[in-house]
Amino acid sequence: MYIKLAWRNLWRNRRRTFITILAIVFAVVLAVLMKAINMGSYELMIDRMVSFSTGYVQVQDYRFDDEPSLDNTFYYDESLRNRILESDQRISEAAPRIETFMLAANDVATRGSMVLGVDPDLEHQFNEIRDYLSEGSFFENGYNSAVIGRGLANRLELSVGDTLALIGQGRFGMSASGLFEISGLIDHPIMDMNNSIVYLPLDTAQDLLSAEGYVTSVVVMVENERHTYPVANAIRGNLDDDELVVYTWPELLPEILDLMEMDLAVPRLLTVVLYIVIGFGFFGTILTMTMERLREFGVLLSVGMKRRHLSAVLFIETLLISFLGVAVGIIISYLVLLMIDPISLTGDAAQAVVDLGYDPVIPMSFAADQFYTQGLFVFVIAFIVFLFPLVKIKNLNILEAARS
Repeated sequence: MYIKLAWRNLWRNRRRTFITILAIVFAVVLAVLMKAINMGSYELMIDRMVSFSTGYVQVQDYRFDDEPSLDNTFYYDESLRNRILESDQRISEAAPRIETFMLAANDVATRGSMVLGVDPDLEHQFNEIRDYLSEGSFFENGYNSAVIGRGLANRLELSVGDTLALIGQGRFGMSASGLFEISGLIDHPIMDMNNSIVYLPLDTAQDLLSAEGYVTSVVVMVENERHTYPVANAIRGNLDDDELVVYTWPELLPEILDLMEMDLAVPRLLTVVLYIVIGFGFFGTILTMTMERLREFGVLLSVGMKRRHLSAVLFIETLLISFLGVAVGIIISYLVLLMIDPISLTGDAAQAVVDLGYDPVIPMSFAADQFYTQGLFVFVIAFIVFLFPLVKIKNLNILEAARS
């Protein structure tokens, strides 16, 4: 009965109700679009950084994070691989890597480089590395060949088919040096890595570094980024090894989170300002509606309707307006995101993004939380606004209201 009465009350003044709902719809759509654009860009950046560096989840020796040395590697075999994969069904694959820094050289010059020994098939599953080849081909396991970043190749004036010399230090201080044919050049999407990266087959890199069977990390692929923490906890419980630790990407790349928090400050402030404006508009509507209906309230109370029941009807009216505005706003914002995803950049803006190693597009985020959080904000505003008619009804003088 209360819901029916509240619904009829809303549509007694259709114009006022429509204006209030449209204001809420506008706020929800604008807030969702701002968040979707920002989070879409960050999701792309995080996915790019994580897939080529830390992985969403990473297993490593407990000493490696403080001292990234080949002395702090760990033995990796099928038994360990199976324990990782069996930890959680949301784990799609585990890719071993061995990483170190060495001097890359031609016959007259040297450059510092990051040498990464990988399983080419697993690595491609993780970050589609073969798709970034610009010349030549990617090696297979067992080959004495290398794939290097184009930036590093340009600095050393090397190309496909040339010989690359690597000079450095292996496990436990042993000398490490070797000659490798360059099988391919890669336009790495991360600029710093493009200027320094050298990919080697995992077994070849282990042999070069006197670390047969050992790796510096195992990056774990999960089905979705939101599964990162439960998967990490599952692996921790299944490893049963005091010398191995499991990290999530926020623990390994805290600077990215700090950057995101700083950059999101302005959009969050704009969202707060937007909802404050909408809140005052909502309050104005409820205020007008309440003052216009004081006589109605007085009559209802004088014929025996209890104050709490009248308050309940008004509260339901407020919730109905909020629900309609939020529901329509979410539907419209979702459809708009589908139509504009992704936004293509052109001109100088596109070139600037390409120079940073990204595609010239702005993807949209469709994360569920950015939709329901806007609805939550509106309902919080509705609860606050409802305090006015609640207080008004509580202190209402029945005789004066009925005669007004």
